[in-house]
Amino acid sequence: MASACALHWVPDSLYNTAVSAIVASYPRGRRDLKVLPENVQFDIYYKLYSKGRLCQLGMEFSDLDTFAKVLKVNDKRHLLHHCFQALMDHGLRASGILADSFVVRVSEIMKKDQYTKIRYLQLGFNLGGFLSDAGWFQDSERVYKACAEVCQAETDTGSLCRALECSVRLLHVQNANCKYREADQTCREAFRLMEILAQHGITVSKSALYTECCALLFAESQYDEAYKYCTLALHELAPSLSHKAVVDVLRQCSKACVVKREFEKAEVLIKQAVAYAREHFGSHHPKYSDALLDYGFYLLNVDSIPGSVCVYQIALDIRQAVFGGNNLYVAIAHEDLAYASYVEQYSSGRFQKAKDHAEKAIEILCNILPVDHLLLSSSKRVKALILEEIAIDSHNKKMEDQLLHEAQDLHLQSLELAKKAFGENNVQTAKHYGNLGRLYQSMHRYKEAEEMHLKAIEIKERLLGPEDYEVALSVGHLASLYNYDMEKFDEAEKLYLRSIAIGQKLFGEGYSGLEYDYRGLLRLYHNVGKQQLALHYSNILQRWNHIRDSHNMEEVKPLDYTVTQSIHQIIDAYF
Repeated sequence: MASACALHWVPDSLYNTAVSAIVASYPRGRRDLKVLPENVQFDIYYKLYSKGRLCQLGMEFSDLDTFAKVLKVNDKRHLLHHCFQALMDHGLRASGILADSFVVRVSEIMKKDQYTKIRYLQLGFNLGGFLSDAGWFQDSERVYKACAEVCQAETDTGSLCRALECSVRLLHVQNANCKYREADQTCREAFRLMEILAQHGITVSKSALYTECCALLFAESQYDEAYKYCTLALHELAPSLSHKAVVDVLRQCSKACVVKREFEKAEVLIKQAVAYAREHFGSHHPKYSDALLDYGFYLLNVDSIPGSVCVYQIALDIRQAVFGGNNLYVAIAHEDLAYASYVEQYSSGRFQKAKDHAEKAIEILCNILPVDHLLLSSSKRVKALILEEIAIDSHNKKMEDQLLHEAQDLHLQSLELAKKAFGENNVQTAKHYGNLGRLYQSMHRYKEAEEMHLKAIEIKERLLGPEDYEVALSVGHLASLYNYDMEKFDEAEKLYLRSIAIGQKLFGEGYSGLEYDYRGLLRLYHNVGKQQLALHYSNILQRWNHIRDSHNMEEVKPLDYTVTQSIHQIIDAYF
């Protein structure tokens, strides 16, 4: 008898053999494929991709009617993303071609019957949603704006409902593409439509709209308002909401809680979002990676740095597997992992991994976005922070100067982009001022460094209050400048103690950021001859090291948890 493992070759299924045969003689039979079911057509197109026949695939996917059929195959959407990205990387502007075709088609059907308009609106929502999910926001926005024109041509309540849905979808794309001024207008239009529907006695789910309002306000650093809308979004959750929308509500609300330092609420929300996404989409889906990125954001903000690095890496792996190539979502994951890796290795000085991810993010973004796009601001900031630390650790004066000046250029570019988008009165702008303050300290430009730190502190205190984490960071950096370089020891002491108090209150005695404040105070007290206080903080630093060593010995398993509450139990308990 042959062993069970003796049969190495297994014949292909009849279906796969037939698909391969059609692809082998594709030019002759391509016209006849249009009568086949959508899922069969998709399999043939995917086989074209897997065989590397991108020119033929591009010809098919450039046709709006063909692509409309492909979009109906929902269970293979991740495969569609993969081959669509390959076409974009190959140089075919498939997203723009499809958007152009749809806009032209809409202009042609404006005088058609209501049924035809509704049919094309559904196509527009499907196409716009796919392009948004794939990261091609500019073309997705054009599709949704064309849909809005169709909706505006009618005044019945059905058209108003569709117009509201279109506005919410458009708002999502504009938020994702950092077009905040346009998003403000779209948000107002959505609320106007909702009020008109209410006057007609029609109640609609507001959860998705409130979530997008929360995202917009979050980006604009209006954290109190963002938190208010996240609470409203949670209370509007209904069984009719799609699984995708539920995940988005949970993760956006978690981010709003994080910046309000409501960490317990943020934790239950983001863990619910991760578990929900994994249950309904699987562990290889882009929506799961979306939830993971926001989980990483939560972990980073509660000082669980190794956990955040682990989660960000998983999210990046998923996005690379689904999209690959020059994709915006992949770039964002690279940037998030770069920053978390930079924070993790801040004490060790091993920044190569962080630098590689930051440079990859910038490379991808530069390939697909205009040079003045706001998304580049954040990636350039992260790279600048990394270059500064590498420069400080360098023993080559020429290399140090070169890296510091490169970091300065990146920080200044980031600051200008932030000011253009948000103005002076914004937390993001304040962060850039603070980063320049640290850089100028490294460049021995102490007066300029002081000016930058004072600007950052003033903006952050005004927007976030005097005891926020962001304020503590800037206060600690100014204390370092006064202590190490300007010999303003009295001011430095007060600032260190303030930074320590905020850090301990928010994160406890083992907070990683306390190390630099403790070491700064140790140096300060030695310099001014207060040996008793120096001994006191030496003991505190030893205790801190013991706590950190205990934390570091714990095995990092950020995804090893069980969700025991339902979404509505969480809302009842915490909101």
